[in-house]
Amino acid sequence: MAVHGRHPSLRDLFDESPTPHIAHPPHTHHRDFYVATDGSYSHNNGTGGLGVIIETRDGKRVTRLSIPDDVPDNNVAEYRALHLGLDVLAARAPPDARVGVLVDHDQLAANVNNAVLASNRLDWRPPKPFSVPPPGKFHWRGIRARIAGFGELRAAQIRSDRNPAHPLANAPEEYAHVNREPDRCLLPDVPQSSETQIPPPSRANRHASD
Repeated sequence: MAVHGRHPSLRDLFDESPTPHIAHPPHTHHRDFYVATDGSYSHNNGTGGLGVIIETRDGKRVTRLSIPDDVPDNNVAEYRALHLGLDVLAARAPPDARVGVLVDHDQLAANVNNAVLASNRLDWRPPKPFSVPPPGKFHWRGIRARIAGFGELRAAQIRSDRNPAHPLANAPEEYAHVNREPDRCLLPDVPQSSETQIPPPSRANRHASD
């Protein structure tokens, strides 16, 4: 998916995608900001990259990043990319922001939502054990700190070919120009009162027993 072409808003992608470990009550699916991230690693030359896109609820772009990075493998690249994306958002969003995360790494999405559930418990114990690659443990620690710092956060898992951050991570030399885009500190428009009453079709009838 070309970065220069039109892609569905991050909000639309989030609404259409499963959120491991967490069901979406229809009246709470709206977020203030959406963060799509991806990490890449090439076995051929040992190089990697990080891609980040942040948008507001109403589809306004906050930032894009496409950064080459020295990573040991693809799994760690995914954690580093999300850590970067959440750090950037934390510097530009109010602390009570509701955040939707989009990643194409299934275990990372599951770990994030597991950490969200743990943060709501008095003992901070996750319902299921985390499964984090050891080289990514420090980035995971940073991700958990960011999760606790936002008002609410949930992760959705999307396919790699639908992740708009994917080309940014896989071709950082080609997309280096996005890093020169002006910094923007945008707040989403205030939604209409009826907006929170209408669930997206993908959430209305999915897994009613979950």
